[in-house]
Amino acid sequence: MEGEEGSQQPQLILANKLFLLTHPDVADIEKVSLRQEVLDSVVADDMAPLYETLATNSVLDLDQSILASMRAKIDEQLKKLDEKIADAEENLGESEVREAHLAKSLFYIRIADKEKALEQLKITESKTVAVGQKMDLVFYTLQLGFFYMDFDLISKSIEKAKKLFEEGGDWERKNRLKVYEGLYFMSTRNFKQATTLFLDSISTFTTYEIFPYDTFIFYTVLTSIISLDRVSLKQKVVDAPEILTVIGKIPHLSEFLNSLYDCQYKSFFSAFAGLTEQIKLDRYLHPHFRYYMREVRTVVYSQFLESYKSVTIEAMAKAFGVTVEFIDLELSRFIAAGKLHCKIDKVAGVLETNRPDAKNALYQATIKQGDFLLNRIQKLSRVIDL
Repeated sequence: MEGEEGSQQPQLILANKLFLLTHPDVADIEKVSLRQEVLDSVVADDMAPLYETLATNSVLDLDQSILASMRAKIDEQLKKLDEKIADAEENLGESEVREAHLAKSLFYIRIADKEKALEQLKITESKTVAVGQKMDLVFYTLQLGFFYMDFDLISKSIEKAKKLFEEGGDWERKNRLKVYEGLYFMSTRNFKQATTLFLDSISTFTTYEIFPYDTFIFYTVLTSIISLDRVSLKQKVVDAPEILTVIGKIPHLSEFLNSLYDCQYKSFFSAFAGLTEQIKLDRYLHPHFRYYMREVRTVVYSQFLESYKSVTIEAMAKAFGVTVEFIDLELSRFIAAGKLHCKIDKVAGVLETNRPDAKNALYQATIKQGDFLLNRIQKLSRVIDL
């Protein structure tokens, strides 16, 4: 997926390549070229700390001459940066001192030295007064967090950013934070929150440093399908002009979304099969692959059964373009897990829906709470009588 404008952070591009390099579903022949690309990126940016880690984990072969060369370049660059900081502190103003410290922070980020980068970012923050500049430091920390998939660091940085916004801050940075937070929620399986934040950012997206706009739309559609009701999906996603301009560029996504809304279940399953590979090979979605597959099937089966009081298993299998045995097995699992409100009459080959009656459920809950209250009053009255 290609972005229309802006450029993704090289470290996050590298992180994705490292993910694919260790993925069991990526072909060995592809891994040969990926390994070379990773090595080229590591050497180009003198990522000695990362190189050692990758060599220890047998992702790359350790070459002592390459490692020595990178370390020498790092030492040389650090010497220059320290001289620049010393010069700024002696001869220049506070702004120049801050810029010199920021340059050192960005250097540590570039060479993938996480601990020193975080330490140097704190020093830079102590030299920073403006809220906007402090926010930029938080964004650098967030990018570092997503590179290492350090969710504790990401969560703390998001909270820090929100506190900074209480002091002020511009809308452009606030909108950027929504995308970072949405990605965090999606990566931690909170798809509903991710959907809300992604949809809020569709028309103001400028966060090209973490992923291109096409990828953003891909995530927005995937999270919306399992989080929104049918009416909201139509208003906010199916008819959204920003999504319509991009969705055709992403393989299978348009068919996936529209066939669900139009109840074309056979086409939906076909598009879904095409998307599974993209989801499985996505760095942020991969850990939730099985969960997402279940949730999507729950949504589509529920939508189909919504229209019927009873329907034959054969008719449902035909609608989805699968075998009766497959549907029977699928529904059995979802019914047992409490995901679908129906029962299977195996003898008659019929599905009977037993959707919960909201009014009846409210009545039962009221009766239960009333009984609980009466019991409490009786206990209290006995205490008072004593």
